[in-house]
Amino acid sequence: MTDTMQTIDVDVPIGTAYNQWTQFESFPQFMDGVDEVTQKTDTLTHWKISIGGVKREFDAEITEQHPDERVAWRAVSGTEHAGVVTFHKLADDKTRVALQIETHPQGLVEKAGDALGLTNANAKGDLKRFKQFIEKRGTETGAWRGDVPRS
Repeated sequence: MTDTMQTIDVDVPIGTAYNQWTQFESFPQFMDGVDEVTQKTDTLTHWKISIGGVKREFDAEITEQHPDERVAWRAVSGTEHAGVVTFHKLADDKTRVALQIETHPQGLVEKAGDALGLTNANAKGDLKRFKQFIEKRGTETGAWRGDVPRS
């Protein structure tokens, strides 16, 4: 099991950062290795990823979501992992995005990559690309402001 924690400050209001993060189908535009995300229901997504030549598919469910605060998820099929992203207002136009992921690497390639710190590096890179994506746009591509209480 690997725990990864990364943060980044983005120069957009908290609502803009949060709203963009709820647009899962846009993740391939800034997340390395994410080929496609399909929103099946308000709380269920289907992912297709390619990392280190290994292709995987899995479903993930939102386990908790509160506008402008947090989005938490866990895989319900395929690659075992869970995570949470939280949003912290630093100023009217500056937000800290904190990403925490718990993964369970499978197979030799994933375990080797994890041992080399690639999981952490990938999360850091994804946040940098998210920052570039949202700051360049200046506005979100959409929003889902629903609340999902912790079960």
